[in-house]
Amino acid sequence: MGAWIFLAIAAFLEVAGDAMIRSGLKSKVFFDFVFGGIVLFVYGIFVNAPKWDFGQLLGVYIVLFYVVSQLMGYFLFGEAVTQGRLIGGVFIAIGGVCMMVWQ
Repeated sequence: MGAWIFLAIAAFLEVAGDAMIRSGLKSKVFFDFVFGGIVLFVYGIFVNAPKWDFGQLLGVYIVLFYVVSQLMGYFLFGEAVTQGRLIGGVFIAIGGVCMMVWQ
């Protein structure tokens, strides 16, 4: 269970860091770039903390990243979660399950 928590935190950090850098590109605020870079560095530590096989780790992480990015896109940027995004997300989730259970 601890690995899942690390991966969920990593997903949040990656999306947040990307959002800060995106904000910096639009507003030209240097702080957004620097802080976004620091957040992305911390993300790298969290995503690699679980002692899983690297391919399995990142495969499962992609599922969490998708969910967090859609939630943050909706709540922070007002982006609609379209039918295409939802269907694509189902395929992403199926892939993550396959990576977890298929030996």
